[in-house]
Amino acid sequence: MSLLAADIRNTHTFLGVLDGEEVLEHWRVATDERRTADEWGLLLRTLLGDHLDDVDGVAVCSTVPAVLHEWREMLERHFGDVSAVVVGPGVRTGIPVMVDNPREVGADRVVNALAAATLHGGPAIVVDLGTATTFDVVNASGQYVGGAIAPGMEISLEALGRRGAQLRKVELARPRTVIAKNTVEALQSGMVLGMAAQVEGMVTRMIAELGVSAHDVTVISTGHLAALLVDDCSCFTVHSPWLTLHGLRLVFERNS
Repeated sequence: MSLLAADIRNTHTFLGVLDGEEVLEHWRVATDERRTADEWGLLLRTLLGDHLDDVDGVAVCSTVPAVLHEWREMLERHFGDVSAVVVGPGVRTGIPVMVDNPREVGADRVVNALAAATLHGGPAIVVDLGTATTFDVVNASGQYVGGAIAPGMEISLEALGRRGAQLRKVELARPRTVIAKNTVEALQSGMVLGMAAQVEGMVTRMIAELGVSAHDVTVISTGHLAALLVDDCSCFTVHSPWLTLHGLRLVFERNS
């Protein structure tokens, strides 16, 4: 039997079918707030295909309240006989959240921290590169102690295209060189290699603030844009593209 894990973000929704620690299938679809519960149900049935009858659990986290509302209705109508866990207040995650207001922390960030602490131990830093770039820190005791949020590469590139009179949208790809010879590669250098420098700088500062040796910290890259930076960030020790899905699996196991 399998678990359907759904990580609903502002721009994309990441779906995966897990059998234990193995990710059998995965998909990335647009997060459309206009999509109804029935449309989500139809989409899931289409994507799951032969896996549909094997799903005996669903775990969901969301940063988009309107979409989560439709998902709750969809789960009740289309997966009513399947055990479901929606990450939120009252759901056991097993990781202490040591911040001023734990309710402010996005469910995806808590789930990432849980996966990092469980799978890799602390201290650890999760760098999630998506619509936003988030940094989440787990201390040596396995507690989530906070982090940072920065604009993601796609948002930054889109903003430059809107506000820069002589700039335009370009493919988000690694340039040939840091010192670009044309506008397209200059934008790519600033976005990709500039973000790599930001990540390395933030990770260095966070490790210093933790007061531990860099060799003792696991720095995990995840998110759909992480692959662009893996080769340019020497600070990464682990690349885990499905970290959030594994975190959702851990939450489901704690609450099912």
